[in-house]
Amino acid sequence: MATLLASGRGRREHRGGTPGEVRLTLPPSLPTTLGCDAVGVPARHGFRLLSRLPATGCVFADSDWWWWIVPAGSDADLRWPLPACYATGAYVPDRRPRLIHRPDTTSPYTPPIPLYLMVCQLTGIAPAWPGPGLESRL
Repeated sequence: MATLLASGRGRREHRGGTPGEVRLTLPPSLPTTLGCDAVGVPARHGFRLLSRLPATGCVFADSDWWWWIVPAGSDADLRWPLPACYATGAYVPDRRPRLIHRPDTTSPYTPPIPLYLMVCQLTGIAPAWPGPGLESRL
């Protein structure tokens, strides 16, 4: 049975059988119709990303990491560069994350492509997407 714990303005849900992890839980007024994953970056990059993204959904933070809520599957065909961390299902290490940013809209999501591009820029890694097999024949 999942146990809900209050933490700051956001709630955390323990996943049975996985000690040391919590699921970031969004405010009930924000629908997660696209599922829910999270992208984490070390806290030292948090304010820079938050201030530069054109749109930002829910953001959770603890002393070491900041977590952006993205639609489920936002890792499809993408390799998030280190030190970023992709958390399927928004299950993150239990360091008592709390909701620090709530969007002005009804969407809890940060658009993943601008977030990916910003993370690549911060880490100095060129963005890369796998493309379809290209042929150079006439």
